[in-house]
Amino acid sequence: LVSIGNICRSPIAEAVFRKLVTDEKVENKWMTDSAAVSDWNVGRSPDARALSCLRNHGIETAHKARQVTKDDFQTFDYILCMDESNLRDLKRKSNQVKDCKAKIELLGSYDPQKQLIIEDPYYGNEKDFETVYEQCVRCCKAFLEKSH
Repeated sequence: LVSIGNICRSPIAEAVFRKLVTDEKVENKWMTDSAAVSDWNVGRSPDARALSCLRNHGIETAHKARQVTKDDFQTFDYILCMDESNLRDLKRKSNQVKDCKAKIELLGSYDPQKQLIIEDPYYGNEKDFETVYEQCVRCCKAFLEKSH
């Protein structure tokens, strides 16, 4: 699950997906992680507002931001990202990787409510983080159902 800095959207999506697969008792079938396109926040914990939003929904995460690696393209079956600029960057990076096996898609392409883009809430408020959370829940559920 990839966003630009890996401190807002992608760690929320990662935590949501991890909880879903745990609730469904299929966590042993999934390796879930999140990463950044950029190297801005490497090593940082998620944004405090992201953590608080997750906590309000009973979800904890100990994720530390990292950048997407060449290995990710060769290891993961899916790399799901948040917006078109992530998608462009990831496709460009994947072209430099021999034997890229990951399918690169917008997480929002699974949204039953057809909200394709999950906007970065960094400059927004708590409500914007809540919107991201709701989108991630809808998309992750639909993705999990489709890929079972």
